[in-house]
Amino acid sequence: MAARERSLRHVVESWLGTQEAGHIRVTRFSHTRRKLWRYVCVEASRERGKLSIVFFRHDDGSWCVFPPAPRSPVMGAAMETHASLRRPFALACEP
Repeated sequence: MAARERSLRHVVESWLGTQEAGHIRVTRFSHTRRKLWRYVCVEASRERGKLSIVFFRHDDGSWCVFPPAPRSPVMGAAMETHASLRRPFALACEP
């Protein structure tokens, strides 16, 4: 399997062609941590009308037209403090 392209410019040009390079613009994007996916919506103006394609950023840094697979829960080990070393919980509103 070939390595996926990491350059958004290269992926956009491969989907829309280099002839349209002067008529392409980003219309929407997301880059917040709260969102599950990072995406860019690219719009190309053509003679027959406008074409929009959404590109999603994957964990390996590549851009694809499909979203990344959802992350599965993972099991892991956690350190736990022995009960004798914990502080007792005290309520501030006790009489």
